[in-house]
Amino acid sequence: MASFKGLVSMVAELKAERTNLVNQLKHIDAALSVLGKLNGGSSYTKPRHTLSAAARKKISLAQKARWAKQASANGEVVAVKPKRTMSLAARRKIGAFQRARWAKVKREKKAA
Repeated sequence: MASFKGLVSMVAELKAERTNLVNQLKHIDAALSVLGKLNGGSSYTKPRHTLSAAARKKISLAQKARWAKQASANGEVVAVKPKRTMSLAARRKIGAFQRARWAKVKREKKAA
């Protein structure tokens, strides 16, 4: 009977040691994940695939269509339209006005 009690205490010690080792491994994994991110990147090693603008737009329109279908099933009517884009000339005109506005603010600040 004495050997059985010794065996039970040995198993209990081994379980406690296993728990300690698991905790230590969790801490090591956490430290490695932090250190992996210190070099400016992530610890994720697989290469990421980038999508073209056209592919992203197709995915976006498909998702919006799914949302519209869901909304119409709920009784709402939602039109799916892609966002409008400004022409290059319009963006340049707005940029010129904005630069002039900031130049005026800077002149007033300097004069004050």
